[in-house]
Amino acid sequence: MAKPRVLMYSTAVCPYCVRAEQLLTQKGVVDIEKVRVDLEPARREEMMQKTGRRTVPQIYIGDFHVGGCDDLYALERDGRLDPLLAGA
Repeated sequence: MAKPRVLMYSTAVCPYCVRAEQLLTQKGVVDIEKVRVDLEPARREEMMQKTGRRTVPQIYIGDFHVGGCDDLYALERDGRLDPLLAGA
């Protein structure tokens, strides 16, 4: 099974975006599709429409909306991140 796409809406100066990316990298994710909403305001609107949230990061693994950095770390604590990243 192919690994799911990882999409992260982020900005350049967001420490939570950096932490989220570090965890994903530690988990072996090598290709994170980053959308810089600070550079592309229309993409921020897109993010808000899709997620109902204004804050970054907003992370998708495949079609699953993880949420933000705290949500990503909660999945890791609960043992649910690895299966998501494996495409299970």
